[in-house]
Amino acid sequence: MSRPLNIVFAGTPDFAAESLTALLGSRHHVVAVYTQPDRPAGRGRKLTPSPVKSLALRHDLPVYQPESLRSEAAQAELAALDADLMVVVAYGLILPGAVLDTPRHGCLNVHASLLPRWRGAAPIQRAIEAGDAESGVTIMQMDAGLDTGDMLLVKRTPITATTTAGELHDRLATLGGEALVEALDALAEDSLPATPQPEQGVTYAAKLSKAEAELDFRAPATALAARVRAFNPWPVTWCAMGDERLRLLMAQPASLAEGESPSAPGTLLESDRDALRIACGKQGDEVLRVTRAQLPGGKALNVDDLLHARADRFPPGLRLGRHDEETPA
Repeated sequence: MSRPLNIVFAGTPDFAAESLTALLGSRHHVVAVYTQPDRPAGRGRKLTPSPVKSLALRHDLPVYQPESLRSEAAQAELAALDADLMVVVAYGLILPGAVLDTPRHGCLNVHASLLPRWRGAAPIQRAIEAGDAESGVTIMQMDAGLDTGDMLLVKRTPITATTTAGELHDRLATLGGEALVEALDALAEDSLPATPQPEQGVTYAAKLSKAEAELDFRAPATALAARVRAFNPWPVTWCAMGDERLRLLMAQPASLAEGESPSAPGTLLESDRDALRIACGKQGDEVLRVTRAQLPGGKALNVDDLLHARADRFPPGLRLGRHDEETPA
């Protein structure tokens, strides 16, 4: 068996911590961990370490937290670690060309999409929002472009009609760790071929914004339901409910009941026992069936529980959302 690889790991959030956990359980050696500087968090805005830093400290690993990797001093510090490879997972800092070339085998990235689809910042959410039937992780050799490097290993997983971004995140985090170790084992044996990304099928996953979370009920039911799932658990879709906001956490597209006439988009129709039914589409002839929601100041509840407790808040005919031309598309 070939010798284990000496690895510098660079990552920050929970998604990256799953890959670090997998590495720590492998035959390879993590010689150091890079993560972003501690950030203020919580009501007290106390400086808080990243999930990756917390995990690294529990395993007595050296931790580096430079503000940037562009300085000669930061690059010399990395070079002194004499690593075979740098593994980068949701690190959050740009790696200059000098850093990409420092380890003997360069830098590998765990990316949460089936490249070249969904390069960029929010591949998990954009895949669900677009109605993709599957997602996955790609182990990629990093280059100077935005998620443009050669593909080394790909693992796939389905996206169902009830998959939320939170669920897919957790599934891909685990899958990413497994794929990473598999790729490193193959690299150690010199049996990890690289495949250039195809030029066709390239899409970009723009960063999420809170402004996108407000629903426009003139949109088709399928698109609305996909956005609800894509934005769960953050930033969570919502609609105006009078002067308040109703948060929507799970929904499916549906049709008008037999004999039911179209209504203005955003009109609350006669509810099912376990769902709010909201007219949507340009003609109000489609239905968004909401099965989990949250009233202001309340807990997120399945709609059957919500209706049992506060049916008075959801009378048929109530208009939800904005009803003017300012409603975002």
